[in-house]
Amino acid sequence: MKNAKLPFVYAACLLLVGLLLSAAPAPDNGYNVGDTARDFKLKNIDGKMVSMADYKDAKGFIVTFTCNSCPFAVAYEDRLIALHNKYAPQGYPVIAINPNDARVSPGDSFDKMQERAREKNFPFPYVYDETQEVTEAYGATRTPHLYVVQKQPDGSLKVAYIGTIDDNYKDAAQVQKKYAEEALNELVSGKPVSRPNTKAIGCTIKWREA
Repeated sequence: MKNAKLPFVYAACLLLVGLLLSAAPAPDNGYNVGDTARDFKLKNIDGKMVSMADYKDAKGFIVTFTCNSCPFAVAYEDRLIALHNKYAPQGYPVIAINPNDARVSPGDSFDKMQERAREKNFPFPYVYDETQEVTEAYGATRTPHLYVVQKQPDGSLKVAYIGTIDDNYKDAAQVQKKYAEEALNELVSGKPVSRPNTKAIGCTIKWREA
């Protein structure tokens, strides 16, 4: 009986968050496509520190700002896993970053991150940006908010795509345009990204209170 109510609760949460999106502030800083992205060193759910520099053979990364508590982020979890499983072997692994302040959003605490990662068996690092410095540097405003960065010959990381994963957060089966996959396919083929910007759809990031 309890489980039968979950779809209704989930749908209600999506509707509520969708209504709140119109009041969300627009991004006014952070990276643009073509910018050089900074590396980071953030704590993973296994307690180890993770940096992009650790991936010597990577051609780039799918850096995703996401969390436990946002219905949009939850809706995209399986698609994020699929992206990692498809593109990590081609040199573009996922690194998921939780940007939310746990005092503002207790459901996004480090303990809760560990719990969620175990439940979903994430095949990629799920790290915590406790100071929110990385999130600010990238200019992420939503969860999920996805950045594809490409490693350059000099080792720097160039932002190649910013936006959403696809055009239908509600139903993966109804997706018509797979924006992130299109960008990654072009990068893997050595082509420029033809659609480097899309609108990130999701919950606003929960910034620490002053």
